Amino acid sequence: MSVIPSSEDALAAWALRVRANRDQAERVREGAEGSDFYAPVAQVFRVPRRTDEPALHHLLSLALAGERWLDIGAGGGRYALPLAMRVSEVIALDPSPAMLDQLRAGMAEHGIENVRVVASRWPMLDAPTADVALIAHVGYDIEDIGPFLDAMEASARRLCVAIMLAESPAAAAAPFFQQIHDEPRDLLPALPEFLALLLARGRLFEVWLGERGPSAHQDRDMVLAFLRQQLFLGPHSEKDTRLQALVASLPEVDGGLAIGSASVPLGVVSWTP
Repeated sequence: MSVIPSSEDALAAWALRVRANRDQAERVREGAEGSDFYAPVAQVFRVPRRTDEPALHHLLSLALAGERWLDIGAGGGRYALPLAMRVSEVIALDPSPAMLDQLRAGMAEHGIENVRVVASRWPMLDAPTADVALIAHVGYDIEDIGPFLDAMEASARRLCVAIMLAESPAAAAAPFFQQIHDEPRDLLPALPEFLALLLARGRLFEVWLGERGPSAHQDRDMVLAFLRQQLFLGPHSEKDTRLQALVASLPEVDGGLAIGSASVPLGVVSWTP
């Protein structure tokens, strides 16, 4: 008996977890959802120059000079900008205007001109092609993940790459969700489920494993903005007042505020499309 699920079962299990997470969010949400989910926290994703991230080093080792990379869900350019310094062109695709504003600001700040910005959701009509297609911390909340990956593979000539955590980034807010909403958070699928999904789809892959430390923010306003977003709170509500008190009591660690205490395993997954 095979321990690898069928493709249909793996896709169904992934979709079930995404739906449970979304349905819970809609049940506790205060107020209407904004048109740009990431607008309140986009500034957090402003990309500094950095040289101390092992996952980035491994990602850059996969890049070949002269290549074109497609960064699906590029956000503020966390990986698109460093990649642009290594390859010929990066196509940075994201649906969030606020995130793309941060990306353009990073391009201007660092004098990077070989990033082509595309404002769109994925999958998209007339999708661009590239040597390598990348998703970095993208896909956790995509219910219909099969067509998403099909389109990613169709756009990549040489390689597909995914950077994922063993728990989705939103999981850092789960303890606060429990305290504010009095129920455990239904967590999204993440790296273990993604690897099982690739196996079920018949893909052979390589995985570089590292870890990411606790989620940290520079100040309490950024922490509060992140948690309000992940807890779906409206301004000036009773629950928001409770959250403000929780954030005010967080201790500072190394000049910042850490959310959560444990490091989370991180994988850089690569496979041939």
